[in-house]
Amino acid sequence: MASNPIVNMFKVKELRDRLFFTFLVLAVFRLGSVLTIPGIDANVLIQYFDDLAAQNKNAFASYMDFFVGGAFSNFSILMLGVMPYISMQIIMQLAVIIFPSLKRVSQEDGGQRKIAQYTRVGTILVCLLQSFAVTRYALSIPGCIILENRVLFNILAMLTVTTGSMVTVWLGDQITARGIGNGISMMIFAGIVARMPNAIVELVQQVKAGEVQLVFVILVLIMYIAIIALVIYEESGVRKIPVNYAKRVVGRKMYGGQSTYIPFKVNPSNVIPLIFASSILTLPITLFSMLSNGQNTPKWVSNLSRFLTPNGLWYNILLVVLIVFFAYFYTQVTLNPTEIAKNIRENGGSIPGISSDKTEEYLTKILNRLILPGSLFLAFIAIIPTVIQLLFGFPQSVSQLMGGTSLIIMVGVDLDTMSQVEALLKMHHHDGLTTKGKIRSRSL
Repeated sequence: MASNPIVNMFKVKELRDRLFFTFLVLAVFRLGSVLTIPGIDANVLIQYFDDLAAQNKNAFASYMDFFVGGAFSNFSILMLGVMPYISMQIIMQLAVIIFPSLKRVSQEDGGQRKIAQYTRVGTILVCLLQSFAVTRYALSIPGCIILENRVLFNILAMLTVTTGSMVTVWLGDQITARGIGNGISMMIFAGIVARMPNAIVELVQQVKAGEVQLVFVILVLIMYIAIIALVIYEESGVRKIPVNYAKRVVGRKMYGGQSTYIPFKVNPSNVIPLIFASSILTLPITLFSMLSNGQNTPKWVSNLSRFLTPNGLWYNILLVVLIVFFAYFYTQVTLNPTEIAKNIRENGGSIPGISSDKTEEYLTKILNRLILPGSLFLAFIAIIPTVIQLLFGFPQSVSQLMGGTSLIIMVGVDLDTMSQVEALLKMHHHDGLTTKGKIRSRSL
């Protein structure tokens, strides 16, 4: 009889240590999300955001809280989370493609380490910019600031929030190195999951008050389960490109002469386009929404703030466009058909029925056929929260969990984490997520 998978996870010392370390880091992250920036009255904040929620004007705060598990409405030291780092990663990847000198640096020995250093320095600049907007937002809340010296508060808040964001990135790196992997994604995952209890309580209260019909809740729940099944099916789909390698004689040994395949996922870029698109939109939304709360705000700032309302039409259009763009961009960076075709030829391989000089063209065509439906599927999932909120009257905190970025991240990170755990169990020849040490596979 097969043993209990959960028990097997804790039988392997290496896996057990990695799991405990990950849980410890996530606990520290959640603790930091409730530590308010020095100089701010937490009670005033609670009353202010409760009033916004009562007036249904908390779309921006709810959107920002979504990525950091409520840390934004607490004005926590970790209120920016890892989103500035992700935004800077996108900027650096674009810069490597645009600027030849930077591309040469990335291709040198130790070049990736230099790019990572540039990314962290750039993250500090993005954090300072966003933290300045945070101080402006705090100043617009009556009675929120305790410190009389506003200049001192601005400096203290900016340094605290920037440090908190960089500490969050460091915690994510520790999960990647010493935990179960996917550290940055795990930090976002933890923030989303932390929002679920409050969202469920809010939904129950609205059902009791008659603001949301119970039949709509049941209908959306069924749809939610169906969407999860579709996401899992789509994430596990693979297009296998067969490759035959000719026999080669090197010295007295013969190599090659085997057949294998290149696995192209139906959604090659996974959850990355959604995270990239959301993080890119977060920066202008943060700046315009916070600056529009101040006195003597220019009209164009207020107009742009309304234009980028998270549940508005134009925001969702931009989100869809950015998802499709980043799906193509990220796939071309990570699965470059030119490099793949070059490696196949250099190793004496060929794709059956495709001439050697047509390999790159064939791989490009296959990837393009996969990327378009995959990106459109991601875009469809991304706009579900807005549809649920507008059609069924669900609160934003609940609708955000029923689809969009949250659903893709939760399912994607969960599947990746299961793969990490499964690999460690297989390495130690244990049953668990595996059967007799062999990974379960399914042909599509």
